[in-house]
Amino acid sequence: MQTSCELCNTPGGDLIWQDAFCRVVLIKDEDYPGFCRVILNQHVKEMTDLTPKERDHLMTVVFAVEQAVRDVMQPDKINLASLGNMTPHLHWHVIPRFTLDRNFPNPIWGNSTREMPPHPIDEATALTLKTAIQKRLG
Repeated sequence: MQTSCELCNTPGGDLIWQDAFCRVVLIKDEDYPGFCRVILNQHVKEMTDLTPKERDHLMTVVFAVEQAVRDVMQPDKINLASLGNMTPHLHWHVIPRFTLDRNFPNPIWGNSTREMPPHPIDEATALTLKTAIQKRLG
């Protein structure tokens, strides 16, 4: 564990599910409701630092989260990203995208293409999403 790593020292969001290898968190982002992250529990920087079995497990979790987000949020598109430039701790972003979100069709980290009022995920939808992810992951 690296003491200066945000994802080693914090859950990285609202914890939804975890096993000994990784965890799923819901990000509180009013512009991208339903935004989740799948975060490796140990401090590893790259996918190729994992064994093939570990990679398979991590991607199984990512794909389960993607499907649950699609089922609950009904987005126009899903963005999957594993960047780690700012936080070099292996994690995947699962981002539901809507054609009217503030950055569509550009990445969420770019300049906004339109002004949109925030639209946070409501408690009922957040609970439905959490339940759907937990159900898919057992």
